[in-house]
Amino acid sequence: MAEGPPWNESMDSTEMISVAQAVRVVLERTARLPAESVALADAMGRVLAEDVFADCDLPPFDRAQMDGYAVRSEDVREVPARLRVVGEAAAGRGWRGVIEKGEAVRIMTGAPLPAGADGVEQVELTRELEDGAVVEVGRATEPGQFYVPRGSEIRAGERVLRAGEEVSAARMAVLASFGCAQVSVRRRPRVSVLATGTELVPVRERPGEDQIRDSNSYSLAAYAQLAGAQVERLPFAGDDPELLRREIAEAAARSDVLVLSGGVSMGRYDFTKSALHALDAEIFFERVALRPGKPTVFARLPGERQTLVFGLPGNPVSVSVTFNLFARTALRAMQAALSPALEEETAVLARAVKGAAERTSYLPAALSTDEAGRLLAQPLKWGGSSDFVAFARATALLIVPAGVKTLEAGSVARVVRLPG
Repeated sequence: MAEGPPWNESMDSTEMISVAQAVRVVLERTARLPAESVALADAMGRVLAEDVFADCDLPPFDRAQMDGYAVRSEDVREVPARLRVVGEAAAGRGWRGVIEKGEAVRIMTGAPLPAGADGVEQVELTRELEDGAVVEVGRATEPGQFYVPRGSEIRAGERVLRAGEEVSAARMAVLASFGCAQVSVRRRPRVSVLATGTELVPVRERPGEDQIRDSNSYSLAAYAQLAGAQVERLPFAGDDPELLRREIAEAAARSDVLVLSGGVSMGRYDFTKSALHALDAEIFFERVALRPGKPTVFARLPGERQTLVFGLPGNPVSVSVTFNLFARTALRAMQAALSPALEEETAVLARAVKGAAERTSYLPAALSTDEAGRLLAQPLKWGGSSDFVAFARATALLIVPAGVKTLEAGSVARVVRLPG
């Protein structure tokens, strides 16, 4: 997202800015949330607030990679070789002696390699004789064979996870392995979601003439949860300016971020900006050179919490695009995530797409991989920013720079993956 000159304080908030400029403004105006300590069981999905270091070598001992026999390689250079079985080592129960010349120890996967051994021979290439007292090895064993040396994965004191990384299922195992019963993470952002418009009715109601069911508050809440936030969905504000102003003020008192949908265009009943002005909000931008999503507002309310406000367009596709480009970036930045903004990749276009003269287009696409391992982007056929049914199949947004009339099939394009 390198397009456009840097944003500066002297710019008028009504000036249309590029997507890259808007992202920079969001990052510059977003403060980090404090850290808190949580139990490991509650750390899933949280963002680490500090680096994590290994408190021991891993593996903590020479560890067998398969079932078989621990041997001295010099004893099995010439095969078949017969060795006396002097013990058994299992995971969690090692054999504490020292293997001497002509001896072997029966060993299981994950068990410590006994002292004196320098290799493991897999059980399939051996056979037991004399009721298990002797093992015959049918293949020469190489030194270092079939065991993982102590500390080969990581040494005590080395960094295993970085601050800013999100705790995944795989990282839970890392934290547990190094004794992190309590984990330092960033506090989850508190987000309030408010849909506006008298045309909206609750999901359980059948829409009347000129009405639609509310979908935006559900998609916004879901996207915010995917970004790590705690979410509160607020009652509809309708098109009552005083009610909208009051709901914004009340939500701001308990929220880090307020996300509004609808009411940000230039129509007679678009009251969001008026309500923000009445509350003395500092508006940073309100128009982005983006298709879909041009009328996007980013502001900050006064007060102790310094609540950030995102006023997003009312059309469902515009809501999804603008939330993930801007509001999600703020939520991830609040948690000090290493890469708060959506990361761009390149993909080969499966068919041609058209752009816009003055705005960068972020169009719905489905990603796949071809037989050569290339990432492919299949642009989806959709009917515009209200076509949420077609958008539901999108896994990514395809970026067409402003001024580009057409990106041809087979060309390489930039894409960002949609969360979830």
